[in-house]
Amino acid sequence: MFRGDIKLENGVITLIAFFFFLCLILIVENGYILVVLGREWAQCGTLTPVNKILTCLSASRFLLQWGVCGKNLYVLLYPMVFPYNPVHQYLSFHWDFLNSVSLWSSALLGVFYCVKITTFTDPVVLWLKWRISRFVTWLLFGSFGISLFTAFLFFIGNYYIYYIYSVRSLLSENSTMENLRRQLETYYFFPLKVISSSIPAAIFFISMVFLITSLERHKKKMLHSDSGLWDFRFQAHTKALKTLISFFILFASYFFAIMVNASNILPSLKSWYWGWQALIYLCIAIHSMLLILNNPRLLCWRRAA
Repeated sequence: MFRGDIKLENGVITLIAFFFFLCLILIVENGYILVVLGREWAQCGTLTPVNKILTCLSASRFLLQWGVCGKNLYVLLYPMVFPYNPVHQYLSFHWDFLNSVSLWSSALLGVFYCVKITTFTDPVVLWLKWRISRFVTWLLFGSFGISLFTAFLFFIGNYYIYYIYSVRSLLSENSTMENLRRQLETYYFFPLKVISSSIPAAIFFISMVFLITSLERHKKKMLHSDSGLWDFRFQAHTKALKTLISFFILFASYFFAIMVNASNILPSLKSWYWGWQALIYLCIAIHSMLLILNNPRLLCWRRAA
C-alpha cells in the first residue's frame, strides 16, 4: 500500500480531503433516505416493495461509509501494519458484507424496475409482474445470506494471513510473508472478488438492458400514436430512459473501479490509491442523489419539510 513514508504531497492531501468529503455526502444522502422511509414505515406500518429494497440499499451504503472512513483512516495512519493487524479482520469483514449487500440490493432494484415497467408480454415476465412484490422480502433475506457467506470466505483468507504473519513474525521471515500475501491476493482474493461482484452486477446489467430496450420500443410506438397525451408520455419516457442510462453508466463505472482496485494493477502510489477511492465513491454519491431525485416519496417529504 504505502511504504512507511508519512509525508503527503499537496495533491494527495487534496484527494484525501475530497475522498472524505464524498464519504460525508454519502452518509448525509443515505441517512436522509433512511429517515424519510423510516418515518413512512413508522406511520404506515409497512413499506412498498421498491422502498424496502431502497431502504436496504441505503442502510448498507450508510453503514458502509462509516466503515470505509474507519478503514481508510487506519490506512492513512498505519500504512505498514494495516494488512497484518487484528483491526483489519473487523474492518474488512464489515466492508465485504456491506459492499455485497449494496451490490445485491442494486441488482434487486434493477430487476424490480425491469419486471414492473417493461412492456414485454412474455408469459414469464407477466407472471413475475404479478408475483415479484410478494418475493421482495425473501429476496432481500437471500441477499443477506449470500453476502454473509461471501464475507465469511473473505474473512477466512484474511484470518489465515494474520495467523501466518503472527507465527512467522517471530522468525523474522517478512519476505516470505509478503510473498504469501501476494499469492493469496492473486489466487484467492481476486477470483473471489470477481465472482462475488460479477453475479449481482450481471443481473443488474441484464435487467437494465431489457428495461431500456423495452422503453425504447414503446417510445417508438408512441411516435405513431395520435393520442392527445403523446407529448406528455413522450417526455416521461425520455426522462425515464435518460435516468436508466445514467444508472447503467454509474453502476458500470463503479463496478469497473472496484474490479481494477481488486486486481492490484495500479501503481502503489498514494495519489493512485486515493484518486481511485474517490472515483469509486463519487459514482455511488451521484447514484444515491439520482435515487432521491427520481423517487416522488422522497421529494414530496423534502418539500413538505
